[in-house]
Amino acid sequence: MKFIADSMLGRLARWLRLLGYDTLYFPDIQDRLLIRIAREEDRVLLTRDTRLVRMRGLRRYLLLHENDPFGQLKKVITTFDLGTHPIFFESKKMGCVPRLYSRCSLCNTSLEEVSKEQAKLHVPEYVYQTSDAFKQCPSCGKFYWKGTHPELLRKKLRDIF
Repeated sequence: MKFIADSMLGRLARWLRLLGYDTLYFPDIQDRLLIRIAREEDRVLLTRDTRLVRMRGLRRYLLLHENDPFGQLKKVITTFDLGTHPIFFESKKMGCVPRLYSRCSLCNTSLEEVSKEQAKLHVPEYVYQTSDAFKQCPSCGKFYWKGTHPELLRKKLRDIF
């Protein structure tokens, strides 16, 4: 499932990306262009704007009333039944490999695995010494590694469900 978030939902867009969902977000986009992209790319529009959902041409959308990004995330997950998605399975025995941290949280591009040597000059020395697996965004160059974030995110997801 692919999403596009309106300008009020930047933090939600980031969380959905961290969960591996293709989520577009443009902080300064006109409503008509937002709807056109949603329609042309078969994306679900996530919005808090009641005026926006009344515009012609909008087919698939979710109007969110929650203020808190985790409340918004919970609403998206429950509305589209994403809780049964492989991303929430913590065991490879179930035949599913989580997509957690498979997309860049900044620009939405799929991340690529890079060698430890490639990451050496781009990550803190402690991280380089203590981590073996690294990913990089081929578009913006941001580096990712397994630290405490994946477990904290899983804990937060367990807390909201």
